[in-house]
Amino acid sequence: MKNNKQLFSSGAPWENKVGYSRAVKVGNVIEISGTTAVDGDMIIGKGNLYEQTFYIFQKIEKVLAEAGSCMDDIVRTRMYVTNIREWEEAGKAHAHFFKEIKPATTMIEVSSLIDKDLLIEIEVTAII
Repeated sequence: MKNNKQLFSSGAPWENKVGYSRAVKVGNVIEISGTTAVDGDMIIGKGNLYEQTFYIFQKIEKVLAEAGSCMDDIVRTRMYVTNIREWEEAGKAHAHFFKEIKPATTMIEVSSLIDKDLLIEIEVTAII
């Protein structure tokens, strides 16, 4: 592995198809790819931005643990939502995990995600 790079996979078939990793750790930095509320072929929290956001952060927490990290190490979150008018629902779920951690955060409205029922996609950066 070049530069001590560690790759973490969720096992999703599209990781190999597209050529990406769920997370990449280089030194003490972990970058987590855009994560959605998908479990296998099922969308979690269909129609509910809060539930999707909460579920995504649980998925992120799991991959961080695999990489030897935790939510406290997150320094940046990026949230891509399909309806910015519902920002408070995503914000409420974000606060559940980050009320005390307070990472730098961005929330951006996008026209759509890869599936019409996905309401949010989240990326994070953690530094151990």
